[in-house]
Amino acid sequence: MRRTLAAVGWPRALLVGALAGLIVLGGYLYTRSTSGTNRVALSEQPKRVSAVAAVARDFQPSRRYVGTIEPWLQAKIGPQLVSAYVTTVLVRPGALVKKGDVIATLDCRNASAISRQVEAQAQALDAMSQAATIEASRVASLLDGKFVSENEVDKKKADAAAKIAQLTALRAQLASSSLQVDDCVLRSPFDGEIADRQVDPGAFVRPGTSIATLVDRQLVRVIGDVPEEDFQSVDPGRSVRLRLIAANRGLVAKISRRAPAVDPGTRTARIELDLEDPARSIPVWTTAELSIDVGRSVPATAIPITAAVTKGTRALVFVVANGIAKQTTVKVLGEQGGVLYVDPAGLAPNAAIVTQGRALLADGDAIAATMGPWSPDAETVAETKR
Repeated sequence: MRRTLAAVGWPRALLVGALAGLIVLGGYLYTRSTSGTNRVALSEQPKRVSAVAAVARDFQPSRRYVGTIEPWLQAKIGPQLVSAYVTTVLVRPGALVKKGDVIATLDCRNASAISRQVEAQAQALDAMSQAATIEASRVASLLDGKFVSENEVDKKKADAAAKIAQLTALRAQLASSSLQVDDCVLRSPFDGEIADRQVDPGAFVRPGTSIATLVDRQLVRVIGDVPEEDFQSVDPGRSVRLRLIAANRGLVAKISRRAPAVDPGTRTARIELDLEDPARSIPVWTTAELSIDVGRSVPATAIPITAAVTKGTRALVFVVANGIAKQTTVKVLGEQGGVLYVDPAGLAPNAAIVTQGRALLADGDAIAATMGPWSPDAETVAETKR
């Protein structure tokens, strides 16, 4: 009987021991899995942001305008008097031409025939006019002997005068037909370059149709329109900083002329700057940026433009203060390149300004700011290169 009980007790003991081991192992695994769980709310953790230090800089107010570079001379080469088919076009864009070089020719056989016809008529009428003049002179010489009447002499003189008038009119017609014939050979009016070719041989052209466009780039004009409130800031002789977009160049030039009135529709005044370019390196009909300094420089605090939300003359920034994001509104003095200049009374120099991550911040949030390098001079240079 004792053996039977002992035999039955061993399996039960093993079962109890295994169960206890499982409980201990489960507790260990649960403790291990829950030991790394963060029980602090995410909203209570400091938000990671990037920040830079504001810099003290003097701000020079300026105006920026967009202008167009135009050639000093340009011409649309085409017929002015005749309508005809184009026979030849001897130039392509980029070709250099001299004054008097043939640009294109037209098929003007009809105009040439009419010109020759008028010329023959003029020669015939010239002979008739000379004969009538001589006859009138002879008849007038017979008046002293009473061989002819005064009325007959007057008729002969009137006939000679009429033929002279007809000859004059015919010569004017001949000059007109000669101009039409000359209009069939289109020549360059000045030294320059072919900017565009609009028509190929075989096309039919009429007066006013452009076959090719000729430009002279040895002297170009930068034309810009400025608002009427800036009229006094763009007086002739004022220096202007230019950035030629297509040529990727920066230079300084002076205002050559200013319109005495503004456009009634746009309320803008036109200014022009003359640029000499003997090498013809500036492409025309391209864009130029104009920058003019106005007023005096004032003390300011410079911050990245990406660190603020600007609305009119106010900007909203987040300042790092003892691990807290403090929302601050400051007065905007101006903007140049990628730099925003604000009133130092509202934002002191060397203050830490949040740049990356500010879109997720609210006033009073706890933050962990990582300071990074920043320079307004480097930002301005980078913006100018772009």
